[in-house]
Amino acid sequence: MNYPLSTIASVVGARCYGSADRTVEWLLTDSRSLSFPETTLFFALRTPTGDGRRYIPDLYRRGVRQFCVGELPEDRARLFPDACFLLVPSPLKALQHLAEEHRGGFDVPVIGITGSNGKTVVKEWLYQLLQPTRQVTRSPRSYNSQIGVPLSVCLLNARTETAIFEAGISRPGEMAALQRMIRPTIGVLTNIGEAHQENFATAEEKCVEKLTLFKDCALVIYNADDRLVSDCMSLALVTADAIGWSRHDAAAPLYIKRMEKHDGRTSIHYVYLRQEGHYTLPFTDSASVENSIHCLAVCLYLRLSPEQIAAGMERLEPVAMRLEVKQGMRGCTIINDSYNSDLHSLDIALDFMSRRADPAGRCHTLILSDILQSGLPAEELYTRVAEMASRRGVQKLVGVGSEISRAADKFRMDKHFFSDTDALLQSGLPDALNGEVVLIKGARRFGFERITEKLVRRVHETTLDINLSALCQNLNHYRSFLRPGTRMVCMVKASAYGAGSVEVAKTLQDRGVHYMAVADEGAELRAAGVTRGIIVMNPEMTSFGTLFRHRLEPEVYSFALLEALIAAAKQRGIVGWPVHVKLDTGMSRLGFHPEHDMERLIERLQRQNAVIVRSVFSHFAGADSPDFDAFTAEQFRRFDAASLKLQAAFPHKILRHICNSAAIGRFPERHLDMVRLGLGLYGIDPVTNRVIHNVATLKTTILQIRDVAPGTTVGYSRRGTVNRPSRIAAIPIGYADGLDRHLGNGNGYCIVAGKRAPYVGNICMDVCMIDVTDIDCREGDTVEIFGDNLPITELSDRLGTIPYEILTSVSERVKRVYFQD
Repeated sequence: MNYPLSTIASVVGARCYGSADRTVEWLLTDSRSLSFPETTLFFALRTPTGDGRRYIPDLYRRGVRQFCVGELPEDRARLFPDACFLLVPSPLKALQHLAEEHRGGFDVPVIGITGSNGKTVVKEWLYQLLQPTRQVTRSPRSYNSQIGVPLSVCLLNARTETAIFEAGISRPGEMAALQRMIRPTIGVLTNIGEAHQENFATAEEKCVEKLTLFKDCALVIYNADDRLVSDCMSLALVTADAIGWSRHDAAAPLYIKRMEKHDGRTSIHYVYLRQEGHYTLPFTDSASVENSIHCLAVCLYLRLSPEQIAAGMERLEPVAMRLEVKQGMRGCTIINDSYNSDLHSLDIALDFMSRRADPAGRCHTLILSDILQSGLPAEELYTRVAEMASRRGVQKLVGVGSEISRAADKFRMDKHFFSDTDALLQSGLPDALNGEVVLIKGARRFGFERITEKLVRRVHETTLDINLSALCQNLNHYRSFLRPGTRMVCMVKASAYGAGSVEVAKTLQDRGVHYMAVADEGAELRAAGVTRGIIVMNPEMTSFGTLFRHRLEPEVYSFALLEALIAAAKQRGIVGWPVHVKLDTGMSRLGFHPEHDMERLIERLQRQNAVIVRSVFSHFAGADSPDFDAFTAEQFRRFDAASLKLQAAFPHKILRHICNSAAIGRFPERHLDMVRLGLGLYGIDPVTNRVIHNVATLKTTILQIRDVAPGTTVGYSRRGTVNRPSRIAAIPIGYADGLDRHLGNGNGYCIVAGKRAPYVGNICMDVCMIDVTDIDCREGDTVEIFGDNLPITELSDRLGTIPYEILTSVSERVKRVYFQD
C-alpha cells in the first residue's frame, strides 16, 4: 500500500498530533516485526494482556515516526518530538476500517475461505493453480484473525488481478467484521469440525456464523454431501449462486464421478455442467482430495480450462504451513522453509529468525532462491529483498538462481551466488557452515530439501513434532479468562512436559509470559537467552550456586530450606534474593502450614535481608472436579487468610497465586495476582480431558512390510499370533523411546494413512510391529503414535494413566522438531 498519512487520518477519523506530511507503505501491529521504520504506521493495539503503547519508545528509537493510538503518550512533545500520533477511540477498529476502505478500491475477484480445517491448504493450492495465468494476492500463511485479515487485505495493490483471503473465527459475532473487510465475490466453506466449538452452543450456530462471510457473494462453494453444511446454507439464507459438489448426487453442479488411488496418487473424474473432466492429484489422503475438489470448483467457475486445471493439479506441492527448527551439523541451527518463496513469506521467515534469542551471537545466514512470479521488476524486487535481509540482521547470503545472482550488487553483506542447487551442493560451501543460524528459503522447483538434508544432523527416524502456534493458541485460550493485569506463570519443568524446555520457553518469552517454572532446567534456559523470571520448583540444597549464578528464583517450602538458602546468600554477600513461599493448604505434599507456621515464618523473614518474598502460593488438589469443590473452597479460604497475613507483614507487594490450569477456567474469582498454566498450555483441558489445540505429535515411519501367513507368531515370547493372511509393518519406535509396552498385543493402535493399525505382539526396545493388512500403505509412510488424529488422551485412557505421563515419557533420543503455522 502507499497512502499519505493525512489520507489515513481522514479515513479512520483520527485527530492528528504532529505533521501528517508523510507516506505510509507498511502497517505494523507487532513491534518485533519492524522492517521499514521510515514508512511504517504502528497501531498500538490494546489486548486483555497488554497495551501496544508501551512499545512506542522502543519503536521511536528504531526510527518509527507514525503511530495510531487510543490514548496519547504522556509528555509526547518532549519524548517524541518528530512523531505524528493519530488519536482514535480504538486502534483495532481503525485498522479494520482502513482495510475496508482499501478493499473498496479494487474491483477484482476476491475469494474468501472459511471453515474449521483446510483453509490455508485451499488458499495456497488456489494460489499455485491461478498464479501462472494471473497476478494473485493472498493472505500470508494463516493471517485469518481480526488483526491478520486487515493486514492481509491491505496487501492488495495495483498489480492484483485476483485475491484470496482466509477468515477464521472463534466466537459468535466475529465474522461480520471480517466480511466487511474481505467482501468476497467467491466463497469457499471447507468443512465444519470441532475447533472452537466450546464458544458455540451448537455446531449449527458455528456453521451459520461462518456463512456470514458470504453475505454478498456471487458464488458459494461447499460440500453438498455434508448434511450439516447443506442444512446451514438454508438456515443462513445464503442467496448467492452455489456449487455444492457431491460424490453421490449425479445431479449436483459438480459431480465427482469416481476416484482411483494408486502409487501415492489419486485420479479424480468429475462432471461439471454436463462436461466431463479428470485430473490426477499427487496425494491420496482424504483431506487433500477434499481440498482439491474445492479448488477445482473455484477454477471451473473462473473458467480455467480442464487442461489447465489438470496440469496445475498434477504439479500441486505440499503446503508448508510451518517453519521447522532443526538441529544442524557443526553447531548450526537450521530453520527450514524450503517449500515456497515469495516476498511476504520471506519477510515472515526472516522475522522468525531475527526474533529467536541467540546469546551466542551466531552468524545469521540466509540461503535464498530466485523469487518467482512476484509481479515486480527484478531491480525493484531484489532491492527490497536486500533491504529486508539487512534490516532483519542477515550477515551472510547464499543466493541460488540466475535472477538473484544478477542482483548481487544489491546485497551489502558476505555473499555467495550459484546458478542452481547442484552448483551450491558441489561447491563445498554447505560443509563450511559452522555455528550459524541458517534460514533455508526457496521456491519448490529449486529442490532446497536437498540442502536441508545435507545440513540437518542425522538422527533417529522417530520425531516429536511440536506445534508452537498451537502452544500460543492454548496460551491465549487461558489468557482470555484473566482480568487485565493478572500475571501468568507457565510450567516448563520436565523439559516442558516432554516438548523441550528451550524452544517452548523462547516462544513463551516472545509472547510476554511473566514467569516460567522449572525443576532443573533453569541454567539451560538462561544459557539459551531466556531472560524472563524463572521459578525453581522444589530446589535441592546443592543447587544454590546455580540459582545465584543464573538469576533463578527458588520456591521455599520448609524452614530447613529457608535457613540453608539464607546462609548461602549471606556467604556470598547477597541481599534481597527473590523467593516464592509455598503453603500446604491441602495437598499434603510440600509447604508451610498456613495456620501453625505463619507467625514463625514472618518473624524469621523479618530478621534477615538475604531473601525477599516475591510471591506466595499453594496448590489446589482437586480443582479439576466439581466433586471436590467444597474442599477447593476450603483450600482457598486457608490460603487467602495466610497469604494476606504474610502481605500485611511487609511493605512491598507480594504476588499471590493458587490457580492451576483447571482453576483458571473454573474459578475466575480466585485468580488473585497470578495464575499457573501447566497441562492446559500443552493442549489438554484437565477438566474435560479433551484436546484444546494439539501441541505434540509423536510420529515415525514404516521400515519394512512383510506378508505373514495365518498362525505365524510375531515378536518376542511369541505373544502375537495372526489368524489370517496379514501384512505386518515394522516401525522404529519402542519402549526405549517412551512407547508403553502395555499397548502391545492389540491393546493399542497407531494411525497409518488415516486408519487404525493395532500393535501386534510385544513392543520391543527399539522396534514394534503393527497390522496394516487393511491399509493402503508402503514402506516409508508416516505412522502417528499420538497427535492430531489420535489424541494423547485416548492413549492415557487406554493405559489407565494421565496425559502428563504420556507426554513426559517420550525419550530424549527422540528428536524434537519445532514448527509454527
